Amino acid sequence: MSHADDTTPLLKTPLHAAHAALGAKLVPFAGYDMPVQYPTGILTEHNWTRESAGLFDVSHMGQASLIGPDHATTAKALEALIPADMLNLKPGQQRYSQLLAEDGGILDDLMVARPSDPTKDGVLLLVVNAACKTDDYAHIAARLPAGVTLEIHEDRALIALQGPKAVDVMARHAPGAADMAFMTVLVTTYDGIPISISRSGYTGEDGYEISVADGDAETLWNKLLAEPEVKPIGLGARDSLRLEAGLCLYGHDIDTTTSPVEGALVWSIQKRRREEGGFPGAARIQRELKDGPARVRVGLTFEGRAPAREGAEIATKDGTIVGRITSGGFGPTLGAPMALGYVPTALSAPGTKVDVIVRGKPLPATIATTPFVPQRYVRKTATKGA
Repeated sequence: MSHADDTTPLLKTPLHAAHAALGAKLVPFAGYDMPVQYPTGILTEHNWTRESAGLFDVSHMGQASLIGPDHATTAKALEALIPADMLNLKPGQQRYSQLLAEDGGILDDLMVARPSDPTKDGVLLLVVNAACKTDDYAHIAARLPAGVTLEIHEDRALIALQGPKAVDVMARHAPGAADMAFMTVLVTTYDGIPISISRSGYTGEDGYEISVADGDAETLWNKLLAEPEVKPIGLGARDSLRLEAGLCLYGHDIDTTTSPVEGALVWSIQKRRREEGGFPGAARIQRELKDGPARVRVGLTFEGRAPAREGAEIATKDGTIVGRITSGGFGPTLGAPMALGYVPTALSAPGTKVDVIVRGKPLPATIATTPFVPQRYVRKTATKGA
């Protein structure tokens, strides 16, 4: 990452000049000067991603590798820090997990991939959140056994191409990309530019996350934008898209005070790990799995069009404050307000009626299942060799 000049402490991604040239409105985000929207605006960008293909600069996120002598050694080292099953992660497969504190709280959420290349046996690829990456790296490095090391990739950009037509664009330029299954990874090229890609994202749509060398980032970005299906999308639409998809934003919907069980992320803890434990906070998490957590993350929908924002209190119909909103906004595709928040487990059943206190007044709300808008990830089994 190139550091900003002395007049501002903000960092810049390798695509900073490209955003400025496109007329982006730049705002501070996780220490970086990032595009919140382009001239067309958040609503247009949101809808374009749902209908075609949106291009996101997510180079502020942290990319790193865990490197050990063989897969089992590296997997076990990571399993001591996260609750996902890494030992049985197949070559070319990616998993979502959480970096856990000793009490079972969440230090960050992350993606972990195992390269398909047999010569990379013992390597696990990590993608972590921008605001947490420095702390994450220190936390991980301090807890690795001898023979397993953390290598930080400061010289790589990350670009996400999301939406139903992302596959059409990649099919024309990136060999093998169209054949990938959801949550798999591939090393390939885009018009000859070396890239590492995963079929995943943060919008609820099919799409790809593309890791590329800093020096090739702007060329790749411009090549992608030259495609008729593709337009640039800022952080504003990224937030409304992920909220409609019911996906957590670290530091808001999950944090050090929430466990993965409270955060409704049990699906990301595979059966072997649930039973065996061996990760930070295992006693608490196993107890919550057995007895149920005291509170749980839920979706909320509203009758009117006024959105409830982060921090708004959730109350029972008799006025007792029982929880709070952690993310909220208007869903352009949903056509209504939506929110994520925490309520006592006894009040978490879909259809339960509650009030959300907005500007001192109770706003009627209903506990809802998420995603608010159906996720449209590609569902295909990995082809041979993938």
